[in-house]
Amino acid sequence: MTFWKPAGFASALLIALAACSPGEDAARNSDAMEEAGASAVLFAADEAEVFTVLVGGTAIGQMEVTTREDGYAVDFEFRNNGRGPTLSETVSLNSDGLPTSWAVEGNTTFGNEVDERFDYADSEVSWTDATGSDTAVIEGGAFYVPQNASPYWLAIAARALMADEDGMLPAIPGGELRMNEIDRLEVSNGTETLDAIVYAMSGTSLNPTYFLMTGDAFFGIITPGFALLAEGFEGEDERLRALAAEYGANRFAEIQSRVIRDYDAPVLIRNVHVFDAETKTRGEAASVLVDGNRIAAVGAADMDSPDGAVIIDGDGGTLLPGFFEMHGHMGETAAFLNIAAGVTSLRDMGNNNEVLSALIERVESGELAGPRIHRSGFIEGRSPFNSNNGIIVESEEEAVAAVHTYADAGVYHQIKIYNSINPDWVPAMIAAADERGLRVSGHVPAFTNADAMIAAGYDELTHINQIMLGWVLEEGEDTRTLLRLTALRRLPTLDLESEAVQSTIREIAERGIAVDPTFAIHETLLLSRNGEISPGTVDYVDHLPVDAQRQARSAWADIANEEDDANYRGAYEQITAVLRMMHERGILLVPGTDLGGSFTYHRELELYQTIGMTPPEILAWASHGMAEYLGVGDEVGLIEEGYLADFFLVPGDPTQDLSDIKTIAMVMADGRVYFPTGIYPEFGIVPFTDVPNVTQPAP
Repeated sequence: MTFWKPAGFASALLIALAACSPGEDAARNSDAMEEAGASAVLFAADEAEVFTVLVGGTAIGQMEVTTREDGYAVDFEFRNNGRGPTLSETVSLNSDGLPTSWAVEGNTTFGNEVDERFDYADSEVSWTDATGSDTAVIEGGAFYVPQNASPYWLAIAARALMADEDGMLPAIPGGELRMNEIDRLEVSNGTETLDAIVYAMSGTSLNPTYFLMTGDAFFGIITPGFALLAEGFEGEDERLRALAAEYGANRFAEIQSRVIRDYDAPVLIRNVHVFDAETKTRGEAASVLVDGNRIAAVGAADMDSPDGAVIIDGDGGTLLPGFFEMHGHMGETAAFLNIAAGVTSLRDMGNNNEVLSALIERVESGELAGPRIHRSGFIEGRSPFNSNNGIIVESEEEAVAAVHTYADAGVYHQIKIYNSINPDWVPAMIAAADERGLRVSGHVPAFTNADAMIAAGYDELTHINQIMLGWVLEEGEDTRTLLRLTALRRLPTLDLESEAVQSTIREIAERGIAVDPTFAIHETLLLSRNGEISPGTVDYVDHLPVDAQRQARSAWADIANEEDDANYRGAYEQITAVLRMMHERGILLVPGTDLGGSFTYHRELELYQTIGMTPPEILAWASHGMAEYLGVGDEVGLIEEGYLADFFLVPGDPTQDLSDIKTIAMVMADGRVYFPTGIYPEFGIVPFTDVPNVTQPAP
């Protein structure tokens, strides 16, 4: 299914905003605003009217901007991996450059209808978005940040901020917009060269959004994998994305310097109950000694402390082996937030290979917090609907060559076959993978079904919907589009005892094929509703930044009527029933989210209780079980002498109440200590626990 989206993606797409520290950037920003002038510029001269959307250098859509008498009209659309948003908006501005009305219509990436409205009159604002309607009385200036809009909202906000005395504006419905200067550079299309300033917009979400202005004119936005640039300047894409990666690297390195506790001394964690993933039991009070990046000893609660050791008081909590997120698409933010969630190992299921290599290097060096990453070689066929990750191929010969490319690299443990691969190429791809010692996982390509991929020799099937669609699709239906999600509405009438269903499950079990269901993302897709808190976020939504809270109260799919509502709910019930059958038949399920992990990984684990798994089983399976599955069970997955120091501390007892994994006091990853309470504020998240008491030796 790969619901992964490029970092910073539409509306929510691009409201990636968090707390940038003022410091030197604020001073530079003040200078830039003085240059821009003190009054708001409503309409920028020489601004492009058309902008190109690019992913990894491939053009996938456009944004068109039209000037109106009192504001702008914007049309924005792109398609990547067979889906994307379609938005049309109009915005009116007052003399301060602040929105007085904003209307957005269209649909989000997964089909949810957008009909967003904002109005301001006589100090009262009112708005309607996917979460519902609200009003507020405001004093002074404030900027409405749309939930679903084109990236052009950044241009409007930037011009208003340039005119604001302190360069900050209260945001509606919450937060505070801040714009800091990051860099100055030239951009060129070969015949014209422009002076540009790179800014970071922050204040309502997890991360800053990097965008460029040429004076008062909007030029585009940049991330390591995704860009939107003024038409004619597409040739700058690669350079600007590299700069975005550099800006992010600098920011995250600064965060790492603030949150890591690299004591350069032995660390003794006292008074903890160690969870044994082999026996699935929580032990008596004990102490764990770490020297370097390995566990040196597990002993009595009052064991002697070595000279010079740092002592961390576990306060009677539970020490658990680090979790394995088995369906990630890793980026820098996810790296930090997964560590804070006790995820110390992750399987990446498809990425920009060069970007991922750089990320892994930074994690392994300690420059960036992040889990150990196990790589999958993503192979996709070229088509109008293809994803733009990994290696894209156009023939069986190229597909087989891609397998050998990944094998030659020596850092991939499997290949992942994707939607647009011609099913006829799959046997040759699998033969090459078998020859080179690579496992084979993947989607079920379009115009075939799970039964054919099982027969071809898959080792693992990815996403439960990819299996179940084969039981309800008609011949010739194309799953490279949103149909692979919307067709799930057909599942409620499916007879799960039918031979078609039972024979597929039987073949999976008999052949020892694993299934990566991505349970939590199906809950989000099928059960989220506009105006309601998504079930998986109930325990933590109030801790999140405003933008993330709005997303958690919005549907993904287009729930147009009561029939749709019932069918999607029924589909989720059928998915749960099939996973229960698979579990009972002994099929190996692997826990992965395709949602970025972190909080959603905790929800992924919780959901397996609904198919008959107990908390101790889940804790063992998500740690040592997955370590064994990936062939690293002799190094990680247990808290025993000699093992790598990958574990985390929770105040409660998750063997009795699994939800206790959501309140983590400390994480040790490769011997480095992190306190989530220190990490979360860096992303605008309210912490969940206190920091344990730490005793350091006298200097």
